Amino acid sequence: MERIEFLKRGFGSLLGIAAITPMVGACSSSTVDPVTSTTTGTGTSTGTSNGSSSSDCKVSPSETEGPFPTKVPANFVRSDIRSDRTGVAFTINITIKNSNNSCAALSGALVDIWHCDKDGYYSEYGGTGMQSVNYTSVDFLRGRQTSDANGLVKFTSIFPGWYSGRAPHIHVHVYNSSGKSLLVTQIAFPYDISNTVYTTAQAYGYTKGAQDTKNERDNVFSDSYATEIATVTGSISAGYILAFNVVVSA
Repeated sequence: MERIEFLKRGFGSLLGIAAITPMVGACSSSTVDPVTSTTTGTGTSTGTSNGSSSSDCKVSPSETEGPFPTKVPANFVRSDIRSDRTGVAFTINITIKNSNNSCAALSGALVDIWHCDKDGYYSEYGGTGMQSVNYTSVDFLRGRQTSDANGLVKFTSIFPGWYSGRAPHIHVHVYNSSGKSLLVTQIAFPYDISNTVYTTAQAYGYTKGAQDTKNERDNVFSDSYATEIATVTGSISAGYILAFNVVVSA
């Protein structure tokens, strides 16, 4: 069973056949990303400002952990999550904010992230129909950090690749300082940035070409992409920097 089939069956059982149809058509979608992502100059795209003030202080959308969550997150307390993975340099800055305190920064939150490598594969899994390549014995591109006084966590990584049926994304799981789960969500990328990487960064190993599913056709992001697109700046040669606010109820 391919990952696209997992997504069809998992979401279809929850949302019905209507939820499956948009994803099936995603591979041939010719639409462009929504206006919530705007290009401000070469190598720069801005996403949502959710949580930037008390006036837009809404809890970030809750999303599935997906079929490849980190098995023991506490084992991966590290900011550099690359391990042996290569690709375009990528700095991930995530700010955790508390909706119960007018979106003030939340310090002391435990923040786990994980994403696929440039070829679309996850560590800790594989050797099955869900992912043919076996990476069960390695743990690349997974990490945990504790938010600082400004609510910030920072990770050093590589720009994620994509796999069929999903727009490129990062998984995020936020806990409070006592380990209570506050939110599982996902971060989307501006299409112009990801398309640039996937179509022009062959020298860095991105050889699959353009993603087959855009944010508005992705059955995770399609209902809430306006609050899930990050701001991404930089270039292929210099690397990219992602900035994103995650709002939780703490």
